[in-house]
Amino acid sequence: MSFRSLGRFVLTLAVCCLLFATPSSAAEWGNLTGRFVLSGAAPTPAKLNITKDTAFCGKHNLVDESLLVGSDGGVANIVLYVRDRGVAVHPDLEAELPAEVTLDNKNCRFEPHVAALWIGKQSLALLNSDPVGHNSNLQPIGDVGINPLLPAGGEIKHAFNRKQNIPVPVSCNIHPWMTAYVLPRDNPYTAVTAADGTFKLEKLPAGELEFQAWHEKSGYVATGDWERGRFTMTIQPGENDLGVIKLDLKLFQK
Repeated sequence: MSFRSLGRFVLTLAVCCLLFATPSSAAEWGNLTGRFVLSGAAPTPAKLNITKDTAFCGKHNLVDESLLVGSDGGVANIVLYVRDRGVAVHPDLEAELPAEVTLDNKNCRFEPHVAALWIGKQSLALLNSDPVGHNSNLQPIGDVGINPLLPAGGEIKHAFNRKQNIPVPVSCNIHPWMTAYVLPRDNPYTAVTAADGTFKLEKLPAGELEFQAWHEKSGYVATGDWERGRFTMTIQPGENDLGVIKLDLKLFQK
């Protein structure tokens, strides 16, 4: 083979490799969807006993949010997250990531009820949108705890230093019925189920991953063969669906 022919062969091979590598690389990420549904009749959330700042807090018809089940059985606020250490992260996720995750004291409840953030990439913004004072008490395991007083319209920023294996409870000592949870992790792969029980984890790395499911009433969502709420799944490029995960009410009656 002549030098010129060899050069053409190498160039052609390089172009072919480039053409085939780009789609393959772009396809090495997948989404995971599913829906958690309660089997049987859904319990009605109890109305909360409002004992402080009743003129304002008492007009919001507040209910116990520890187990919210929709009319079609969907279970809200189940947290599903990747347990693996050092998991690869899709570059688009970091590029699109908001710098802050907000936990607001609004209408004498926390909004949202469950929040997640990526430590080192995101900070927590604690807000008070109410005309009455609140505090937000967080005591993460092995990390710095905070309990700031937030006057009406107040705001404070907080950065976690250590990932947590389960969500950290948040409370308001002034209004003892107020509760929420924050989960700081070392990757962005955390989803919280919506009111209809659905979730979506986007742009996961293809391959075998271990997941954790957790809820404040059950702790680990141990159902079927999910020991301690954990399961392993091979994520395929593109769409992956867990389907409907049926849960027994006894799981939430511990």
